[in-house]
Amino acid sequence: MSALHADAVQVLSGWVATDDEQERLRSAYLDHLARHPDGLHRTCVPAHLTASALVVDADATSVLLTLHSKGGFWGQLGGHCEAGDTSLAGAALREATEESGIEGLRLARSTPVDLDRHQLSSAFGSCREHLDVRYVVVAPRGARAVVSAESDALRWFPPDALPPEAVADLSRLVRRGLAAVTV
Repeated sequence: MSALHADAVQVLSGWVATDDEQERLRSAYLDHLARHPDGLHRTCVPAHLTASALVVDADATSVLLTLHSKGGFWGQLGGHCEAGDTSLAGAALREATEESGIEGLRLARSTPVDLDRHQLSSAFGSCREHLDVRYVVVAPRGARAVVSAESDALRWFPPDALPPEAVADLSRLVRRGLAAVTV
């Protein structure tokens, strides 16, 4: 068992779900990991765990969203775990740093704030379903985002003015993410 796989099992085993749906997802993710030693890698098809991060500004008044180039939707930053990742939180932080170009991002807390299982279009190749584990990271004051090859745009949004083209559950993630930062 890889260090990343062991971390994912430990994180999800100890995570306290906020409602019945989140508990159902937590249980399904653990079942997936028990059945698939490679369940965190993109080679595990059609489904695998991914790690993402909602980037919150230093004042917790805006969130950084990406206009995903493959999906054409606004959402949090994140993606596939890589060979060098040893933790889900580290993978989420790495993805957020790579996709935002912002140095000095920090995890708001070491545990996830949300889980989301979503289907993918054929634009994503052999990936058909992501079992996303979502974290919150805080950007340093005055952080400026730089668009990466994985997105068409990056923009800061106030939590009460999210774009209409956002992923369906973004408002839930933003609500939970901001609560994690301000607690």
